[in-house]
Amino acid sequence: MTDEANTHIFAMIDQLLEGHQWLERNLGIKPRSGWAIDPFGHTSTMAYLLKQTGISNMLIQRVHYSVKKYLAKQRNLEFFWRQNWDQNGNTDIFCQMMPFYSYDVPHTCGPDPKICCQFDFKRLPGGRISCPWRIPPVEIHDDNVQERAKLILDQYRKKSKLFRTKVVLIPLGDDFRYDQWSEWDQQFQNYQKLFDYMNSHPELHVKAQFGTLSDYFDALHKAADSGNSPSSFPVLSGDFFTYADRDDHYWSGYFTSRPFYKRMDRVLESYLRAAEILYSFALVGAQKSNKMAMFPSSENYKLLIESRRNLGLFQHHDAITGTAKEWVVVDYGTRLLHSIMNLKKVIGDSAHFLILKDKENYKHTPSTPFLQMDDSQASQDSLPQRTTIELSSIPRFIVLYNPTDQDRISVVTVQISSYKVRVLTASGRPVEAQIGAVWDKPITVSKSVFQVSFMAQVSALGLGLYQLVEAPDIKTVPADYTLYLNGREELSIDSPFKINMLKSYTGDVTIENLNLKAWFSGTKGFLEKINTKEDMREHQINIQFWWYGTTSNRDKSGAYLFLPNGEAKFLVFR
Repeated sequence: MTDEANTHIFAMIDQLLEGHQWLERNLGIKPRSGWAIDPFGHTSTMAYLLKQTGISNMLIQRVHYSVKKYLAKQRNLEFFWRQNWDQNGNTDIFCQMMPFYSYDVPHTCGPDPKICCQFDFKRLPGGRISCPWRIPPVEIHDDNVQERAKLILDQYRKKSKLFRTKVVLIPLGDDFRYDQWSEWDQQFQNYQKLFDYMNSHPELHVKAQFGTLSDYFDALHKAADSGNSPSSFPVLSGDFFTYADRDDHYWSGYFTSRPFYKRMDRVLESYLRAAEILYSFALVGAQKSNKMAMFPSSENYKLLIESRRNLGLFQHHDAITGTAKEWVVVDYGTRLLHSIMNLKKVIGDSAHFLILKDKENYKHTPSTPFLQMDDSQASQDSLPQRTTIELSSIPRFIVLYNPTDQDRISVVTVQISSYKVRVLTASGRPVEAQIGAVWDKPITVSKSVFQVSFMAQVSALGLGLYQLVEAPDIKTVPADYTLYLNGREELSIDSPFKINMLKSYTGDVTIENLNLKAWFSGTKGFLEKINTKEDMREHQINIQFWWYGTTSNRDKSGAYLFLPNGEAKFLVFR
């Protein structure tokens, strides 16, 4: 089950495609129903995507308890979920919202968990888990089947009062269940005795059976269409955020938990899409050039599949949310990094083939890659490091890729070993550029590493080629810097850049280009106003920081929850 708050639509679609293709190829199955009982809130985007995959019914669970209570009173827990912008119902998907606190057995058979827990037969005495209400389940036999059947049937009937048809779904499971054959026997054998008793007594007016989620929806729609039940299910639009399961326990802490891995997810997404497009172009080119024997098509296709699956896996509601245990997070991070490295290989191999004018010169040598990427990451929990391009009089070539479907003109910045550099196009035409400093510390400039920035133009879905050459006569403009010392001692910085120092300053700091002028506070550094030159309009800006404390109650803010101790307070800078 994918998370539905932190995920990007690209990854959600990738997960659905990869998973559904696997099911069809390996099991011959096309899913008809959606099952999302554990994501911490639900988005209408997921409903829309499921509808587009051919799924016609879905089930959700984690919705704010007040919303559940309201819908239950109106018997609107089953509804058609429609997109906000849909005027005709073309996006409708039938949805059931589970009515109670949780999806475990104590909270699914009916409104009384103390009774429902007695029918979770994994909790029979002598097992690893028991019922918190201290009334254990008992095995079903001829002497107690009548009493036990009527007890649970009463819960079924009470649950049915919350819905519009006489068809009721009773899930029978929980986290980490059915991992041993003994539980299958415990649940099936005891429930089958209960069902046999119910079905053999017409006066009970019930038909009970095991079934799948799709079996349930089929029975529900059949009952709704029969005329014996009110079938006018309501239409709902919007999403179900933010989730709360009780009191003020709002599950919004996970929106920001472990942001490092949330970013890593987005990086993998961008590399995956770029690799897929370049690989497709290179594959077609290799086929036309009779170079399939040399081009690593099969090897790189496997890397693409593995990367899609690792991306899909990370959309799990305990992965991208940042709510997994530490050792699980390390495994996720390792998979993400492994896939990023593999996709860099796919991109490099594909770009290598595509930039060659004469494909006869193409030769794939895995031990010595033709192209090197502009950054590297040593481990799953380390920050990426920029690649420094060693310059000389021999041109170093930069290959730029534009993965969008529009021509792009953009500033490109790369790290180089010398500030004496010229930037040239592939044909040797000079390109205007600027040299920038690499700051080792806030007031320390590197003497061995620099940055060069220039405007690059690359066509849609195309590759661009530029040259970097070390030149003794500097043609590239160095950047100027102004340091605001804020009372610190003035320093002497040895560098090729012009660096001005301000000991103190209370006036506004301004920066300006052809399009706008911006004013920043000289004391706080905050942006205060912007002047847009095209329309000569002035826009006032007010930036403030506010902070929340955490509650003194037993439950605290954490990976899942956001539990402040009151309203936000203004953060005063001293």
